[in-house]
Amino acid sequence: MKSIGLASVAAASLAVAFSGSAKAEDLTLCWASWDPANALVELSKDFEAESGHSMSFEFVPWPNFADRMLNELNSGGKLCDLMIGDSQWIGGSAENGHYVKLNDFFDAEGIKMDDFIDATVTGYSEWPKNTPNYWALPAFGDVVGWTYRKDWFERPELQAEFKEKYGRDLGVPATFAELKDIAEFFQEREIDGNTVYGASIYTERGSEGITMGAMDVLYSFGFKYENPEKAYDMEGFVNGPGAVAGLEYYKELYECCTPPGSSNGYMSEGIDAFKSGQVALQMNFAFTWPGFESDANVGNGKTGYFVNPAGPDGEQFAQLGGQGISVVSYSDKQDAALEYIKWFAQPDVQAKWWEMGGFSCLKAVTLAPDFPQSQPYAQTFLDSMAIVKDFWAEPSYATLLQDTQKRFHDYVVAGNGTAQEALDGLVRDWTETFEDDGKL
Repeated sequence: MKSIGLASVAAASLAVAFSGSAKAEDLTLCWASWDPANALVELSKDFEAESGHSMSFEFVPWPNFADRMLNELNSGGKLCDLMIGDSQWIGGSAENGHYVKLNDFFDAEGIKMDDFIDATVTGYSEWPKNTPNYWALPAFGDVVGWTYRKDWFERPELQAEFKEKYGRDLGVPATFAELKDIAEFFQEREIDGNTVYGASIYTERGSEGITMGAMDVLYSFGFKYENPEKAYDMEGFVNGPGAVAGLEYYKELYECCTPPGSSNGYMSEGIDAFKSGQVALQMNFAFTWPGFESDANVGNGKTGYFVNPAGPDGEQFAQLGGQGISVVSYSDKQDAALEYIKWFAQPDVQAKWWEMGGFSCLKAVTLAPDFPQSQPYAQTFLDSMAIVKDFWAEPSYATLLQDTQKRFHDYVVAGNGTAQEALDGLVRDWTETFEDDGKL
């Protein structure tokens, strides 16, 4: 295990020496295999042309991404020079010395974290959280939001029927209660000769799916990871009445309003359900939105976007996704890797990144006057990023996540026990992990 101090010293020396690598290098960037990665390959051709370096890429499908890349980091492997690692990895990667600390490099190159969306700096770059210790540059902003079949919502006969039944217009739901009404309204309805269903939500058991989905609801019902006044004090916050009500709601939504065969679905299953016309509503990360806009079935104005709704007491939050880009401490090409980060941080590169379907975190891009009109989903992205929360970023996050996956799936999908029992069990699981870590 490398110490944080060594990583910081390495970063300092690299920052002082940084003035362009003396020789051309072949850099390998590691990330998940998804549409944004393909866009980054195209964007990086500009870096190759400007720097003389060449870029190789190692992309791993999301269900295997964490296991594959965390094993690479934990073994001190040299495959990756640059890593776009998930937000929850930041604590372990910092404390275990996997990433180069970037503070001195940022200072030397005039890269300011204040120039990036605040939530992405906290979520993707900082460890410990809310301290100015940076281990990544915000690379891809992402958040769980919703898409809906705007063309279905606009049909006069459906609008009239919905208003007669619910006493309000068929439109974007402001609350989770309204969302459930809409999902029930569309469940097993016939549209254009096809049976459609209410909503696609996350239920996947193996990696992180059901946690990302359920948390996306629980936050707005009052769930908190810990006592705001006392770190790791979870009793009554993880398993309080609001959190219980939120988990009960998620189970009800799963049971009432999802398509058949929805017991183990995550991002790709949601994309398929929406593009194929199975569902009226779809929970998914924002990265999916550019693909819907260009799709033959749901593009061309057929899809609408909305922010995660509010809970019963008006609280409104959304699950943070997205990643930062880091220099791997085991790389022999750290100078060239830092060149890539310097290049990627430039406003013109970030603007092109957004245009190509990447979700820039740079305020110069996202706060530009014409940004809300740049894409049909741009304003929803901005509004969503303003209300994000994230899962634990502790070094033991993988254990914490596995416990959550089991507790949530066993209750929501398998129907075992009650929501209170599931969350009480989660408090016990997490308490044991933090006791083992010496934090309790």
